[in-house]
Amino acid sequence: MSISMQSISARSPNPGAGYRTLWRWHFYAGLFVMPLLVVLAITGTLYCFKPQIEPLLYPHLLVVQPQAMPRLETDFLLSAARRGVPDGSTAVSLQVLTDVDRSTEFVFRLPDGKQQSVYVNPYDGKVLGTLGVDDRFMQVTRMLHRKLMLGKPGELLMELAACWTLVMIGTGVALWWPRAHAGGRMEFRPRFSLRGRAFWKSTHAAMGIWLALGAVAFVLSGLPWTGFWGKNFQALATKADLGAPPGAWGELPLRSSMPGAVSGPRAAAASGPGHHHEEHGAAAGMTLNDLPVPEVPWAVGAVPVPQSGAPGQPAAAMPLQAVIAQVAALGVSTDYQLALPLARDGVYTVVYFPADPKQERTIYIDQYSGKVLRDIRYQDYGAVAQAVSYGTSLHMGRYFGLVNQILSALISVGLGAMAVTGAVMWWKRRPARALGAPAKMQPVPPMRAWIIALTLLGVVFPLMGVTLLQVWAADRLLFQRMARPAA
Repeated sequence: MSISMQSISARSPNPGAGYRTLWRWHFYAGLFVMPLLVVLAITGTLYCFKPQIEPLLYPHLLVVQPQAMPRLETDFLLSAARRGVPDGSTAVSLQVLTDVDRSTEFVFRLPDGKQQSVYVNPYDGKVLGTLGVDDRFMQVTRMLHRKLMLGKPGELLMELAACWTLVMIGTGVALWWPRAHAGGRMEFRPRFSLRGRAFWKSTHAAMGIWLALGAVAFVLSGLPWTGFWGKNFQALATKADLGAPPGAWGELPLRSSMPGAVSGPRAAAASGPGHHHEEHGAAAGMTLNDLPVPEVPWAVGAVPVPQSGAPGQPAAAMPLQAVIAQVAALGVSTDYQLALPLARDGVYTVVYFPADPKQERTIYIDQYSGKVLRDIRYQDYGAVAQAVSYGTSLHMGRYFGLVNQILSALISVGLGAMAVTGAVMWWKRRPARALGAPAKMQPVPPMRAWIIALTLLGVVFPLMGVTLLQVWAADRLLFQRMARPAA
């Protein structure tokens, strides 16, 4: 009987070999993703509650006592803010808020190149204090979430972690799905009667199946913002007229002209709110992502910034108060970033990035004439950009208020808990001084559907495709001689 069963096994795939193969890939994905997933979970959860956390961290800077008097003009507040930074600093942006209990924040570029926020009481012009932009708690959290504060290598590492999370989710769902021949059952809740590794496995499986759909949505909505795939995807979507609005890439004129403008080299420098004295052309070729604005809509991040017309005679830029009044007349009155012109041909840039994607707007205003050069709205976006805008708002927990924040936090914390329970399971079964990967069984079934799925993932996400090949090669080299474990 034993000989007969061995001969059958030689002719047909072992029914447990497919399960073992999926388990191995789930193990490899989890081994790489686990530590990074914990970082993503913690930082993502914190960032979801940014509006609630920041006023608690910096009440002396962000919060003021409301007064029964009108606010001071913004130009006066900017002059007051200059007293809080070293000589030679350049004002680059401000946050426009109308909340009666919030301070006015100006961002300066210091002589050493760093950026510093200066907070001013809008009622009396008193400087409340300063804070380095990169030292702000939520900025540190954001940089950890996006790139582990390691620059480009960290950004690529986090992008890979997101891609491999898709492999981990896919193989995890397949492992959870009951195998008919084994009389398996679907588990939607942990079995608390179990003990040891069996309990952790039941908890891990039940939690994972509830999180699967939300986790996939989380990963896919975050990938458009990554440094490698996201940028290339944005460029591809734009070329296919599915991303940025028409005209954003040169099909329509982007430059304004003022009465009395002269052609050729511009001889006159203009003094304005930013005290810009940079040479002509400093703004040429810049995109919205290059401006000192912390968050911009995905659809317009790579859009070239238009240029202000050249005045025929030396002219001053429009006062900030006039620009803010003009923007309010256009329908945007609060909670937006205003980037200041930093060159003679620079523009005022309004970035309105609210919770509702349909309200997003990016407005460029000529610094001399006040002419609106471009007013880009949600309806100008392509289909892909509109979908990304909704995905971003949901991912960040902004779209439907506190409920969205809580839901996003639950998914984020749940993914972190999956990493922790997976690590506990691995630790409990790990042999001494060994990696503890599930043993390979022979013969391995074709598993064509999984091969096709992984191939497609590798094609869509090339960075991941390279690592998939590396893991596959390492697996063959390390385990090709491993014998099938005894029954």
